[in-house]
Amino acid sequence: MVHLGIGNLGHLSIIISFVTSLVAFWAFFKASKEVNDSASWQSFGKIAFGIHALSILAIVVSLFAIIYNHYYEYHYAWEHSSNHLPTQYMISCFWEGQEGSFLLWIFWHMVLGFFVLRAQKKWAMPSMAVFMLVQAFLCSMILGVVVGNLKIGSSPFILLRDYMQEAPIFKMNPNYVPEDGTGLNPLLQNYWMVIHPPTLFLGFALCLVPFSFCIAGLWKKEYREWIDFALPWSHVAALVLGLGIMMGAYWAYETLNFGGYWNWDPVENAVYVPWLILVAAIHAMMVYKQKGASLHTAMLLVISAFLLVLYSTFLTRSGILGNASVHSFTDLGLSGQLLLYLTFFVVLAIVLLVLRWREVPASAKEIATYSKEFWLFLGIVTLCLTSFQVLAMTSIPVYNAILKTFGIASKMAPPADQIGYYGAWQMWFGMAICLLSAVAQHFFWQKMDKQKLWQALYIPLILTLLFSTALITLTDVHDWKYMLLLLVSCFTIFSNSKVLLKLWNANLKLAGGAIAHIGVGVMLLGILYSAGYSKVVSLNASGLVYSKDFSTDMNKENVLLFYKQPTQMGDFQLSYKGACLEAKGFSGYVPKSKLQPTADMYKQVAADTIKFQNKIYFKKGDTLEVSPENTYYEVEFINSSGKSFTLYPRAQVNPQMGLIASPDILREWDSDLYTHVSSVPDPQEAKEWSEQQEQKLSIGDTFFLNDYVAVFKGVEKLDKVEGVQFQGNEIALQTNVEVITKDGTLKLEPKLLIKNNMLGRMADEKNELGIRLAIQNVIPEENKFVFASQTTQKEWIILKALQKPYINLLWLGTLLVLLGFGLSIWRRMNVVH
Repeated sequence: MVHLGIGNLGHLSIIISFVTSLVAFWAFFKASKEVNDSASWQSFGKIAFGIHALSILAIVVSLFAIIYNHYYEYHYAWEHSSNHLPTQYMISCFWEGQEGSFLLWIFWHMVLGFFVLRAQKKWAMPSMAVFMLVQAFLCSMILGVVVGNLKIGSSPFILLRDYMQEAPIFKMNPNYVPEDGTGLNPLLQNYWMVIHPPTLFLGFALCLVPFSFCIAGLWKKEYREWIDFALPWSHVAALVLGLGIMMGAYWAYETLNFGGYWNWDPVENAVYVPWLILVAAIHAMMVYKQKGASLHTAMLLVISAFLLVLYSTFLTRSGILGNASVHSFTDLGLSGQLLLYLTFFVVLAIVLLVLRWREVPASAKEIATYSKEFWLFLGIVTLCLTSFQVLAMTSIPVYNAILKTFGIASKMAPPADQIGYYGAWQMWFGMAICLLSAVAQHFFWQKMDKQKLWQALYIPLILTLLFSTALITLTDVHDWKYMLLLLVSCFTIFSNSKVLLKLWNANLKLAGGAIAHIGVGVMLLGILYSAGYSKVVSLNASGLVYSKDFSTDMNKENVLLFYKQPTQMGDFQLSYKGACLEAKGFSGYVPKSKLQPTADMYKQVAADTIKFQNKIYFKKGDTLEVSPENTYYEVEFINSSGKSFTLYPRAQVNPQMGLIASPDILREWDSDLYTHVSSVPDPQEAKEWSEQQEQKLSIGDTFFLNDYVAVFKGVEKLDKVEGVQFQGNEIALQTNVEVITKDGTLKLEPKLLIKNNMLGRMADEKNELGIRLAIQNVIPEENKFVFASQTTQKEWIILKALQKPYINLLWLGTLLVLLGFGLSIWRRMNVVH
């Protein structure tokens, strides 16, 4: 059955949202210009905005209903969802595609519009005009309307049969609906992907608020007052966007396997740059609020922050990055529309700035060296240079595309070692920011001269030297650049801590800047140790080359683990305990060895009693609902003091993406042990079994199976066998064989079916042991059974483990930066309201 109604509702709602955004823009525009009819236009604009908001909600509800109810007749649901996805990942499906993420962005703009409407009338109307103009462009991205040869937007409500018009199945049956979808990208099946994208897009949306106030100020020639509204909203935007960025970093650390949290991917850079410019804009606005200077700079930076958000959208969604980024969306044919969106607001901003530039008040006062505006201006310049260095290299694909348009073949390429290249540059900018923030905070709270500056800084300097010397000695920091980074990081921590102590009793609301700057210093210490002194602990001590297909580093930096075979790895003894699956209603992971597959890959039968922490969850024969996409590899670690713990790095062998490995991490206060599998047996690859070896055994006999000792414990008659229909003249026998391993015993239960002197053999396999055992024959007169055994390679994994020292400083510093922004928002809350 094709559910056309809900899709038609969604598509109609998109058209209404687009039309009402244009109507609301015109109404707010007229309300900003007209004197006599301003109230009527304002009322009309609010009504249009209200209808617009309701239409956005209708789109959101319709799309989520299609995903949740598995209406695979719609391309969006079929491409991004599947029957067995948990509800929280269905939410992730909503914004996995371009259309859904645009819709998320539109939704946040709609929400923020209600707050902007609460501003004073003279600011609400022109600001909302800007808001609705941006909203109209965004709504056009999901219109999915074709006018002649022109396609405007890509609709999330397009039917699969319309998307795949040439597919033979739809020519035979236009109402064909697939039984299942293709599913969510496995890398996005993570709880961080439920909360990270909404946070990031809220940060993008918040950047529009100060931009709209700034454009309104230029438009209405109100060059000063707009900052009162833009500054607190800029703090909110910086907090939320920064939080979204660090959520993405933490997701990468927990989910990807490159061993870090920031890969300097072009899409990561494209989000990082607007945040830096936004922080620079905040400092420029603070200079103006305090001293009446840097108004031009503040305007340029506020506008640039929003335009860079649009630029990052163009980079991410136009397809121009190609293979340069793992995060970019596929091109939906929107590159021209995205370029128009970016160009329109760039031109609008430039025209307004050119027209009003000479009218914008400028301070004629010369900036003194011992003034807060001088040191804040140095900080602003440093932040701009930091962002420019990243932006210049990230934009190489754009340069190549422009040159190609003019028929010039460009050989420019992004850095091969992105982490090394960007890290080398950004480290120096980080040092400069630390040094400036250590000094500038003292200028911010009191007038300074040479003598006062020395009095403010000599104690932090002494503490920095003592503490840094101790850290360098105790933690064996030996690279001079890292020593310098450690020194300036400690300096900004101690210097801002002194400011914080002064403000603690005076007014805590004023301490936001000091706390945020302390957080930056702590973050840089975390980055220094976790990235600069990350150590591979899984060194290959066997001297074996695991595979000729592996790189030299992979053969060198990984350890091969066979099933339940203790292996030394540095200070740890490792034992691979087998592959596991997640099961519904079970707290831990279920070993695959205790499960029997069925025709339905999402349902398996317990081959033995399954316990967790002495509690029985499933009895033998119970059916479990499992998640077969991800396999968890149980690895026990025992350190030199005898302490043991278990990690479960997971992996998925995906036909399109190959091995997708995600780490498991042991977190301790001073370091993380970061582990992931680098290679696992391909489940689709047929095993090579040895020739059959036959043995005659009586009950109680002991024998060898693939280097394991096994005992023939007995035989029993079965009344039924799964998958076999008895007709009354069959005999079914099951032999019970116990294989003794280091950690206990495993059961093998080969079966023999006898009917009309014909034998049917059902072998039992234990892949983890590399054993297959079958009953070949029965010799009644000798009370013996003939067993046929085959062996193959034991179950194995190749594991990489890294030690990430003091990485918790990075997360602690992040929290302090966010807390600093939070306090600054609290301080200005009355203006936000």
